[in-house]
Amino acid sequence: MENLSGGGLGHLFMAIFLHNFATFMVIPAITDVTMSALCPGRDECSIAIYLTGFQQAIVGLGTLVMMPLVGNLSDKCGRKALLTVPMILTIIPLGILGYSRNRTFFYVYFVAKTLTAMICEGSVPCLALAYVADNVAEERRASAFGVLSGIGSSAFVCGTLFTRFLSTSSTFQVATSVAVVAAMYLRIFLPDSNIDKKLSAPLLSDEKQKIADSDESSRAQILQPAKTLPSLHDLISLLKTSATFSQAAIVAFFSNLADVGLHASMMYYLKARFHFNKDQFADLMVISGVAGTISQLLLMPLLAPALGEEKLLSIGLFFSCAHMFLYGVAWSFWVPYAAAMFSIFYVFATPCMRSIVSKQVGPSEQGKAQGFISGICSFANVISPIAFSPLTALFLSEKAPINFPGFSLICVGFAAVRTYTVI
Repeated sequence: MENLSGGGLGHLFMAIFLHNFATFMVIPAITDVTMSALCPGRDECSIAIYLTGFQQAIVGLGTLVMMPLVGNLSDKCGRKALLTVPMILTIIPLGILGYSRNRTFFYVYFVAKTLTAMICEGSVPCLALAYVADNVAEERRASAFGVLSGIGSSAFVCGTLFTRFLSTSSTFQVATSVAVVAAMYLRIFLPDSNIDKKLSAPLLSDEKQKIADSDESSRAQILQPAKTLPSLHDLISLLKTSATFSQAAIVAFFSNLADVGLHASMMYYLKARFHFNKDQFADLMVISGVAGTISQLLLMPLLAPALGEEKLLSIGLFFSCAHMFLYGVAWSFWVPYAAAMFSIFYVFATPCMRSIVSKQVGPSEQGKAQGFISGICSFANVISPIAFSPLTALFLSEKAPINFPGFSLICVGFAAVRTYTVI
């Protein structure tokens, strides 16, 4: 960990921690806020499930376009400048619910969250990964990505644990304040990333990077959005150049398809099945977060060099499938808590997959590659709510064809199985 704190990484980790702390601490409360605004006094609400799914689909469409653009822009304009935008935009929806949570303000929040998430959703981790890749050599990159993911998990733990002892109104007010601090910290302390061309060799481009003859020509290139957005030919060439990259893209798609389906359905399922509330959601997330943090900060730096990213990726995907199936067949309130412990292993999947992708590209293409993978994940964000939200609403309603509330989660588990078979 000490070896990964230089070159601005320490400041990056701090900024990411604060940002994730603010965004994660509202997650346990948002289900109750949504239900209270749309279906007051009820534990089952189909409109809340459909509205959440609709939001995810719209955000997925937006990020599908924005992620490759943001990643490619960061290769030209710098990581810090592009990181600033989503961190500032994150403040807006948090502030709205911090002010009021009645139905009118909830709808204002819903619109603001949908619009800002088109840029913010996935862009902070995508750009943070590119920043780490700029400053860490290939042989240490899997461990570095694991540490970055562990920082996010520790923020998840701290945020959800903090929420456990706050009222709903205070939760959103504190989250807004921390989001402001995160943006200010980033702007003041984080140095911009300096791309070290000795860290890796370019694999995706047949041409060497050309240096602009003057500052004016560089600015002109940056200010032309059409040249900044990768073309379809560029994206296809990414897939064709490396079979490993293609497999990683497929894994990213099915993995995110399953994860989004799980997280969109799980809270409404637990609320209807076991009458979970904000505090119980927070307890569940703390268990998952603590297990994931310990794994990513302590186990992964030891296991990655010994086993390799491919084996760790397989382990992570296997336990990801297993914990989804366990949620789906939960027969008592304690089963979801046991399933949450599986995060010790399934948290290996994302940093290992991102590290594999990072090693397939050159130093000047890290933003483009990570943005492309984030775009693939965004496409899964569009498909997942269309597929799973109707199933969740149907099997949690009185019109369910069979008494199986966790049926949609079982379907999510089968989507995760497809991810495991790719590798």
